[in-house]
Amino acid sequence: MIDKIRSADRRRVGLLTSVGDRFRALSKWQQAAAIMAMVAFLYYLPLLGIPGLTWLRTDSIAGGNNWAGVLFVCAIYVLVAIGLNVVVGLAGLLDLGYIGFFAIGAYSVALFGSVNSPVVKWIQQEFDLPPTWAVTWAVCLLLSIVLTLISGVLLGWPTLRLRGDYLAIVTLGFGEIIRIVARNATGLTNGPQGISAIPGPEGPPSGDNKVFGLIDAKPWYWLAITMVLLMVFLVRRLEHSRVGRAWLAVREDEDAAAVMGVYPFKAKLWAFAIGAALGGLSGFLFGSRNAFIDPTQFNANLSILFVAMVVVGGSGNMIGVSLGAVLLAYLPERFREVADYRWLAFGLAMVLVMILRPQGLIPSRRRARELKDRAAAAEEAPAHV
Repeated sequence: MIDKIRSADRRRVGLLTSVGDRFRALSKWQQAAAIMAMVAFLYYLPLLGIPGLTWLRTDSIAGGNNWAGVLFVCAIYVLVAIGLNVVVGLAGLLDLGYIGFFAIGAYSVALFGSVNSPVVKWIQQEFDLPPTWAVTWAVCLLLSIVLTLISGVLLGWPTLRLRGDYLAIVTLGFGEIIRIVARNATGLTNGPQGISAIPGPEGPPSGDNKVFGLIDAKPWYWLAITMVLLMVFLVRRLEHSRVGRAWLAVREDEDAAAVMGVYPFKAKLWAFAIGAALGGLSGFLFGSRNAFIDPTQFNANLSILFVAMVVVGGSGNMIGVSLGAVLLAYLPERFREVADYRWLAFGLAMVLVMILRPQGLIPSRRRARELKDRAAAAEEAPAHV
């Protein structure tokens, strides 16, 4: 059985390699046309009605969730995976507390944009402002990015000198600290009661909102996918810059990178801060769409799921981690008829992937070569003893 699975996986890898080689062999304008066609299809997805593909919709099954709403969650998770891939896949830092940055981004728009926020109420009283005043959505967007960027620096400055398991434990503690503070700081976050009336691009939730309302999720998905495409472009450019090469050098051998003139601590701090900012942006969109958040939405299980997206998809490969995020967000919603066995299936799938594809479903070519070289070295090691 395992041999059959391995054989099927080899055929899948061969097909992906063939498609990739053919795409790279195309001329520049042909590549651009293919990319534009893919982008157009992504924007068309909420309206998906192509015969033979409608079974993909989550609302095609009894009790299924809204299709556009599920797509929005997939887009948010892709944004999370891209940010975490900077930390885990490019810089080689194991971050188990990424949910902390996600929560900070969500609470940024809630604390400063909602009229029900204790922070907004205090500002209204302190400066004699009307009860309808709150920070606008666009300003909250900038605040969420800045606050998570700063929090990434503050967390990374004293902890990034640690390595491996020690760093993972510290980051896991950071995520739990954020959740506990959100639950217990009732004067700041309303505690377990949470914060409602979180605004969107058109302001607080209202029946007068014509585009970004609470019922129709299609505009929210289009907003999220636009953010995802913009971040993909920026991170891709960053990956191929001097900073990106420094991340890869630090990931492979920190001591050797230092000898070659790379400052490892600075490179890791940049990765941590940029990854935190992307996590904050995804949390910001999550809070705006839901219009309500409370501490129970930011537990450690979700943080582990974020790491699983990167590992399953292919650490270091942006397409791979995006695929991992989509699969882990979409499949549980599409197969809700077996809801009682979803976590069992998820666990079995994780085990199979780790046994058969330890480098992920779509690993980066660089990472695949590294793992192949290490495996070859391990096989040759006994011969030299």
